[in-house]
Amino acid sequence: MGILDLISLSIRMFKNRPLRTFLTVLGVSVGIGTVLFLVSLGYGLQKTILSRITTADSLLSLDVSPGAERLITLTDKDVEEISRIKEVEEVSVSIHLTGQLAANDLTGDGLVEAVDPSFFRLSGLRADKGEMFESDNRYEAVISTAGARLFNLDSEQVIGENISLVLFVPKLSEEGFEEVEVAKREEEYKIVGVIENESANYIFIPRRTISDLGISQYNELKVKVSANEHIAGVRDEIIDKGFLVSSLSDTIDQANKIFRIIQIILALFGLVALVVSAIGMFNTMTITLLERINEIGIMRAIGVTGRDIRLLFLMESAIMGFLGGVGGIIVGYLASKAANIGINILARIFGGQSLDLFYNPPWFIAVIIVFSTLIGFITGVYPSNKAGKLNPLTALRYK
Repeated sequence: MGILDLISLSIRMFKNRPLRTFLTVLGVSVGIGTVLFLVSLGYGLQKTILSRITTADSLLSLDVSPGAERLITLTDKDVEEISRIKEVEEVSVSIHLTGQLAANDLTGDGLVEAVDPSFFRLSGLRADKGEMFESDNRYEAVISTAGARLFNLDSEQVIGENISLVLFVPKLSEEGFEEVEVAKREEEYKIVGVIENESANYIFIPRRTISDLGISQYNELKVKVSANEHIAGVRDEIIDKGFLVSSLSDTIDQANKIFRIIQIILALFGLVALVVSAIGMFNTMTITLLERINEIGIMRAIGVTGRDIRLLFLMESAIMGFLGGVGGIIVGYLASKAANIGINILARIFGGQSLDLFYNPPWFIAVIIVFSTLIGFITGVYPSNKAGKLNPLTALRYK
């Protein structure tokens, strides 16, 4: 029996038993759709969260801070030495100061971070509203949402506001004692961006705008490495100099491991529905075998081999599995779109942002199709073997 004959006989089930075949395929579709829905939720959460905390440059950056032996801060000499390390492409510095912020006749204390514009890119920081400043000599600033609320302003209202600063700069006296110099900035800073952070009150300003204060010691460095494979080597060299070094890529790796576990757990929940669907499909194929015993006897009597009978049943079950996979993709896609719309409506009602919480990698769609076809094939193995071993005379006498 040729392959075209097998396919032609296999699709007869849609004509002879349309309702049963449709319900069987629908059951598989629901199982596959459930798996797709839950796994795509896991991938969507991973993609959404990681895209908000990192950028490509930040994954190649190391966070350098003073170690236990360096009681004060990093110095210009340290920055120069680190910049000369092979495979280091860029170094961005940050100075942490405390200060008073004033706007709209309101004054409050907060953390002031004087940074190079590249610090945002290497940190993976992004503006929730507005933009990050790109010039190091303009009097522009980026504030946190907690800092904006200090002046009774929300994220949109604070954009364009002018903030005056009084900085408290630590200095060492001639006797070696630490003193605090009060430095009032004559120029006001214009807020150009807002970072979403309700728990910390801080403001970023360009480092060069406080260059007149003569600060040459830093609290933190962002060190960009040329390639991912060089991160470990550069990290070891910086640690050997007595600094503490951490990397966002380490955090991302740990987060990815956690998300893989979440995806596996979600997939296992979906597999429960798929197992139920597979049992239903097995039941359908078994009933089909019992109904077609006489037909099998006639086919065997006219010369159809047991191997062809087995292939016929396997082809039918594989086709149903394939169609169940296609239907499952449609069901999962529609369910994820409906759930995403519902979640975003609730988010907007409660003042949140609209997000796409579902993501389907193309390779996973292909795996779903192959997997569902394989499930159909497996559920047809037992009925096909039983059909292939039937004695033609026994089959013809069966009622």
